Amino acid sequence: MRKLFGTDGIRAVAGEAPLDPGTIFATGLALASSLKSVHPQPRVLLGADTRESSPWISAVISAGLCRGGAEVLNAGVITTPGVAYLTRKHQLSAGVVISASHNPWQDNGIKVFGGDGYKLPDATEMAIEGEIFRRLEDSPPPGLKGLSAPPANKDFREEYEAFLRNVVPQLNLNGKKIVIDCANGAAAVIAAELFSSLGGEIHLTHVTPNGRNINENCGALHPEVVARETKALGADLGITFDGDADRALFADAHGQVVNGDGVMLVAARDMQARGELAGDVVVATTMSNMGLEAALRSSGIRMLRAPVGDKYVLEMMQKHQASLGGEQSGHILFLRRSTTGDGLLTALVLLDTLARSGKPLHELLSDLRVFPQVIVNVRVREKRPLEQIPAVVESIQQAETDLHGNGRVVVRYSGTEALARVMIEAESEQQMREHAERIAQAIRVEIGV
Repeated sequence: MRKLFGTDGIRAVAGEAPLDPGTIFATGLALASSLKSVHPQPRVLLGADTRESSPWISAVISAGLCRGGAEVLNAGVITTPGVAYLTRKHQLSAGVVISASHNPWQDNGIKVFGGDGYKLPDATEMAIEGEIFRRLEDSPPPGLKGLSAPPANKDFREEYEAFLRNVVPQLNLNGKKIVIDCANGAAAVIAAELFSSLGGEIHLTHVTPNGRNINENCGALHPEVVARETKALGADLGITFDGDADRALFADAHGQVVNGDGVMLVAARDMQARGELAGDVVVATTMSNMGLEAALRSSGIRMLRAPVGDKYVLEMMQKHQASLGGEQSGHILFLRRSTTGDGLLTALVLLDTLARSGKPLHELLSDLRVFPQVIVNVRVREKRPLEQIPAVVESIQQAETDLHGNGRVVVRYSGTEALARVMIEAESEQQMREHAERIAQAIRVEIGV
């Protein structure tokens, strides 16, 4: 089993293992070593979000990469998908992002993209893990004093913004009022420049990062915030990003939150009408609502379910040659446009779709019947295989028997946090909540913190 990499890179409390200086330095050495087996003189692009710890982590991993023989280029504060795009465009060996995405400011992480702009396969991460542990034994990290990453080059961010504008070259927001919550994260340095060039009345919120307010009562973790603001201002649409802006959620003009399921439905139907939905297939995950599956089916679109994690959505998309996929959480992959989930790109594509349709978002989603769904998060002290915990297995089986095909039960561990997630869908809300709490309690008793 992997000990460092989760579903989205390495993630932990900044300064604590595996995000202590020693492991970060070893990660830079290990990545450089891995790259040198293919690229004699590897070049790596570095980017980061707005967390207080991002500068020193950037400095340490840069030191490891350079010690290992790689050249480091720095894009500074930029979104995760921005690094993926630029790495591929400039034919670099790899891209590294220092970010913990939606996690609180105390956490941070290391995400790695290959030279093709895609996240590393599990096998590659496993090989790098082994090298990290070997390097930890004989490569002490340098002192932090005086250490810094290479100077940031703002040209990288400008190139990324130009790419985003070219995705929807005809988009004009004149006459529209849009609220945008940047989560005090990476989008805060891009959204003002990007959206101000598109016309319309743009209200930007949470655009003053201080290192400790990323995702704090704002952003995609709290979509109700932008929903309230959208309704209060009488805006046409609300958009909210997470800390590294690889996902986006929305609010319609009535102040109703629209998650990734809603975005996939609108995008799938638009792409189908334009002949861009390859195979009339959409790849979602086990967490997507049954209502999305039914709505897509009514349009002759088949929905496939991948495990949670945008890298697993991507793998299934590639296997079935799908052009659209995503997660309820707001990671949406438009594979003909990008190699990874991109919240800013998703926002622009949705705005363009709405503009061409001439309809508000709530009208385009009027037939989406969402089954009652609840997700209960349980903090755990260990991630013991759930199938090896009899009390948990019994509670899950009881729920599935009781729902009798009129609902779904998904119980899994988070790939980025020490959490077990219990998701239940059912036609009866009372039934749904009772079973979710029963399963969650079984987990708490056995392995809860």
